[in-house]
Amino acid sequence: MAYETEDQETQYCFPDINSSCVTGKHSSHGYITTYLFASLLSAWTVFLNLLVIISISHFKKLHTPTNMIILSLAVNDLFIGLAMPIEAIRMIETCWYFGDTFCSLYLLCIAVLLSASLSNLVLIAVDRYVAVCHPLLYPQKITITKTLMSVCLSWVCFSAYNITFVINNGYFDTSHRTDVCYGQGSVMMFFSWIVTNLIMSFIFPFITIIILYLRIFYVVHQQVKVINSLMKGGKCVTEGSLKRKSESKAALTLGIIVSVYLLCWIPYYICTIAVNSSTTINVLTWVVYANSGMNPLVYALFYPWFKKTAKYILTLKILQSASSLINIFTEN
Repeated sequence: MAYETEDQETQYCFPDINSSCVTGKHSSHGYITTYLFASLLSAWTVFLNLLVIISISHFKKLHTPTNMIILSLAVNDLFIGLAMPIEAIRMIETCWYFGDTFCSLYLLCIAVLLSASLSNLVLIAVDRYVAVCHPLLYPQKITITKTLMSVCLSWVCFSAYNITFVINNGYFDTSHRTDVCYGQGSVMMFFSWIVTNLIMSFIFPFITIIILYLRIFYVVHQQVKVINSLMKGGKCVTEGSLKRKSESKAALTLGIIVSVYLLCWIPYYICTIAVNSSTTINVLTWVVYANSGMNPLVYALFYPWFKKTAKYILTLKILQSASSLINIFTEN
């Protein structure tokens, strides 16, 4: 057990190793509560994102460029959900029993997944920018094939970047780690790489997203004003106008996803730089992880198709023949 009473002597993660870390002290109540929370959050995240993945993969009507990016984000969030129990062990136990190599591989995978989340949001912002601001060019510029290529390229680029990051910080070189005890399950990063990672993994994508969405919201505001004035004046609203209004609604919905993501991440990055409290950083880390379980809730609130596809999946109607061809936008 990783918790002990106050009467017990100091215990070490690895008693036979001189450089072993000291085991942390936790009350049994807090120990169980934290594990229960992590388990429920993991199950919630995996379940909801699995619904999104099955929905978009199964129903042909959902095979659109925008939904391909949402699918990539859902896959990413699913893996983060699967990693939550390991993260819980790393934070709660205070001792890492799985070796330095697995620790480095785990931290590398987490870095790739968290970076890929932001890259997916950048792709969503670009997709919505073209759809709203350049609607006539959208069918030619944004296709499913091009979108899938962009998603794959972003995963490859961020994987390469994070591999370079961990190698340059000596994650896999355990012989020179004199600043940490054995069994800590964490690594020390060079300050230069902390700044570089902050710029590359957050500030630059963040600025890109903000610029694109400011432009999107301005154009959306202008388009909605024109459509509403036409409807109030009793004039005919063309199919193109209605489509632009639909695109605008989609942009606003996805903008909420981006906003929730940034609200989860900004406090974390601020605290990692300005605050030395491990408790605060641990809490904000779980806020970041919880973001992966929030995105499907946004789909459920704003996308009627997600509610319908979830019903088909949970009632096993997707096992029926030709269920993938159902028009979920009109079926009751």
